[in-house]
Amino acid sequence: MSENLNMNVPVVATRGVIVFPEQEIMIEVGRGKSIHAIDEAEQYFNGHVVLVSQKDILIDDPHKDELYTVGTLVHIKSVKRKQGFLRVTFSGLQRVRIEQLVDDGKMLFGTITLLEDVIGTEDEELALIRRISSEFEKIASTNIAIPQEIINQLTQGISAPQLSDQFAQYFPLQLERKQSLLEELNVNERLLMIIEEIQREQTLAMIENTINEKVKDRVEENQREYYLREKMRAIREELGDVQDIGEDTDEFRKLLSENPYPDHVREKAEEELRRYEMLPQASGESGVVRTYLDWLLKTPWYQQTEDIEDLNAVRQKLDEDHFGLDKVKDRIMEYLAVKQMTGNLDAPILALVGPPGVGKTSLATSIASALNRKFVKASLGGVRDEAEIRGHRRTYLGSMPGRIIQGMKKAGVVNPVFLLDEIDKMASDYKGDPTSAMLEVLDPEQNKLFSDNYLEEPYDLSQVMFVATGNYLGDIPEALRDRLEIINLSSYTEEEKLNIAKRHLIPKQIKANGLKKSQFKISDANLRYLIRHYTREAGVRQLERTISSLARKTVLAVLKDGKESVTINKEIITEWLGQVIFEYGQKEKRDQVGVVTGLAFTQFGGDVLPIEVTTFEGKGRLIVTGQLGDVMKESAEIAFGYVKSHAKEFKITPDFFEKHDVQVHVPEGAVPKDGPSAGVTFTTALISALTNRKVAADIAMTGEITLRGNVLPIGGLKEKSLAAHRVGIKRIVIPKMNEKDLVDVPEVVRESVNFIPVETIDQVLKEALVQ
Repeated sequence: MSENLNMNVPVVATRGVIVFPEQEIMIEVGRGKSIHAIDEAEQYFNGHVVLVSQKDILIDDPHKDELYTVGTLVHIKSVKRKQGFLRVTFSGLQRVRIEQLVDDGKMLFGTITLLEDVIGTEDEELALIRRISSEFEKIASTNIAIPQEIINQLTQGISAPQLSDQFAQYFPLQLERKQSLLEELNVNERLLMIIEEIQREQTLAMIENTINEKVKDRVEENQREYYLREKMRAIREELGDVQDIGEDTDEFRKLLSENPYPDHVREKAEEELRRYEMLPQASGESGVVRTYLDWLLKTPWYQQTEDIEDLNAVRQKLDEDHFGLDKVKDRIMEYLAVKQMTGNLDAPILALVGPPGVGKTSLATSIASALNRKFVKASLGGVRDEAEIRGHRRTYLGSMPGRIIQGMKKAGVVNPVFLLDEIDKMASDYKGDPTSAMLEVLDPEQNKLFSDNYLEEPYDLSQVMFVATGNYLGDIPEALRDRLEIINLSSYTEEEKLNIAKRHLIPKQIKANGLKKSQFKISDANLRYLIRHYTREAGVRQLERTISSLARKTVLAVLKDGKESVTINKEIITEWLGQVIFEYGQKEKRDQVGVVTGLAFTQFGGDVLPIEVTTFEGKGRLIVTGQLGDVMKESAEIAFGYVKSHAKEFKITPDFFEKHDVQVHVPEGAVPKDGPSAGVTFTTALISALTNRKVAADIAMTGEITLRGNVLPIGGLKEKSLAAHRVGIKRIVIPKMNEKDLVDVPEVVRESVNFIPVETIDQVLKEALVQ
C-alpha cells in the first residue's frame, strides 16, 4: 500500500477524536454518511478508511473547509452493529493528506497522499528519549494519570515514532495539540513537542495542587470558625442570655461576604463584629456597636447608577420641566459634557443663586431625573453646629453621622445628585462653624477622603454631583463661595410667568385637585390680570398658591353647585380672591417735588424704592428715616455733602442749610433696606426738594455717586429692570459702565423701556428734573 502515492478511499469525519499510526481505538459511529463510508470500506476497500477530525465538534454535517487536511489511514478490525449506530474498532496505519474531498450526499470520499515519517539524527533522538524518560520519573510524583501502556513500552524499549504516537494517542491533550502532533512528520520534532507537553502538564499539576491546598485550608478554617460560633451560642443560651445575637452577626457576615466593600471598610467591620460578639448583650456598648455596624455596612461604598449619556435627551428633559432659564441650562449642559468627556467631576460645585420661587430646587431635581441619578436633599437653613455636617463621635450618647452621610445612605448609591439647599442660611455659634466643615465637602481636591466623625473611615464624595442653592450671594461666606461656581437665576418677566403658569402650574394644580382639563379654564388675559394684581414676586410661588386656591374653589363649585366647568374671569377672581392686592404700575402717578423712584436689588429679586425728601426749619441737620442700613445712610450723607458743596450751581441760598433741616425718608419703614446703589436717587431727590423742581414720574434710576458727582456702576441691573418694567416705568437712568450688562436684560424689557446711560450727576438731573 505504501507504494501508491495517491489513493481513493472513503472518509469518516470524527468529533474530537484523532487516531495515530499503530494505535487502536474504538469509536461509536452514528452519522449516516459515516455509517455508509464504513459499509463501503468493508465491501470494496478491504476495510480501509481515512479518519479525519473536524475543527468544530458541534457541526453535524461538516464541509471540506471545516475538516483538517491531515488524517490517518486506518483498518477496520471489528464492527458491532447496535440500534442506530456502529461500534467500530480501528487500527491506525499511516498519516495521510487529503488532496481532494468529494461529498456525493451519501458519504465523503477522498483522494489521499501517504505521508512518511522523517527520521532525525540518532544522537538527538537518543537524547530526546532520555529526557522523556527523566520527565516521566518526575511526573510520577504528581497526580497526572499516565497510561500504563506508555510506561510499559517505555521500559521495554520502543522506537521513537511509536513512542511519539503512543504518547499522543493516550496523553490528555487538547484537540489542536493532538492535530499538531499528527501533522508533524519529523520524529525528533514530535519528541520535543512531547517534552513541552509533559512540562506544561507538570506546571498545571503544581498549580492545581497549590489551589487544592488553599481551598483545604480555607474549608478547615471555616469549619473551625463555625464550630466556635456554635459553641459560643450554646454558652450564651446556658447563661440565660436569651436575646441571641446570632441573627445580627449572620446578617452582617452575609453582607461582608456577598458585597465588594473596600478593604479598609471590611477590616473595620470585621474588627467591630468581633467586639460585638464578645460583648454581653445587656451592656449599653453592645447597642452602640450594633448601630455603628449597621451604618458602616449599609452606607453605599460601591453601588452606583449609570448616567444617561445622550446629552440631547438631558436637554430635552430640562426644557420640558422648566421654561426659559436658557443660560442656566447651557451651563449645566457644559458641566455634564465635560464630565462625560473626562469621566470625573473635578470641577467647582454648581450653586444656583436667586430669589425664592424661581425654580432652584426643582431645577436640581430635573438634573437628577435627566441623568437618571438618585436625588437627595439636605436643608442647611439654620444649621449652626459643625456636627450636623461631620457627625458626632461615637462616644456621645445618641451620636449619628452628619447630614452628608445620612443623605448618602438615603440615596443608596455613591453618585447621586446631592442638593445642599439654602446654603446661605447656615449660621455659627460656640459649638463650631458648619461652613468650615462644608469646605471639605465642596472641594473636589478634598472630598475624595471626606471624614465623618461617626464613621471614622474616609468616604469618597468625588462621584457625587453637588448642587447648592441660595437666595443671596452676599450671605455665603467668602471661603465657601470660592469653591462654588455661581449661576444666577434672576426674576421672571411677566411673559415668562404667563408661560410657566400655562405649561406647568395650571396642569399641576388641575391634576393635584382631581379636576379635568375641561373643568378649569382661564384665558391669557385673565391669567395676566392675576399675575399683575394678585402677585408681586420674583418667582412664581405665590402665583402657584393663587392658582391652587382658584382650583380648590372650582372643585367646590363643581361638587356643591353642580357646575360642569368653570371659566375664570375677572369677576370670579374678585369674588373668590377678594379685591386686588397690588396696583399694576404702582409708580408715581404725577410729577412731584422731592420724590424719586429708585431701584433696589433684594434677596427676593428687584423692587422699586420711592425716596422722599422734605425740608423744614431747623439747624441744618440731615435726618434719615426708613430703617436704612449703614451703606444707604452713607449714600445719603454723600449726596447731602455733594449738594451742599455745589449749592451755588443749583441756586440754593448759602444760609439755607443753617436755618433748615433736611429729612430723607424711604417708605415701608418696617422693612430693612441696604445696598450701594441709591446715591443718584438721594442726590436727585435732594436737589428737587431744595430747588423746588419736579421729578418726572415715568423715570427710575440706579447708581452710586462720588463726592465729585461721578456715577459709579451697580449690580443686579437685570432684576432692577424687571422690577421697573413690572410697575410700568418707561425710562431708567443707569451708570454708563453698566451699559454692557444690558445684554442680560430680557428683550421684552429692552423693547418697552428706554435705558439712559450716564456718567455724571448733571446728566441724571437733565433727564429727571422737569424743565
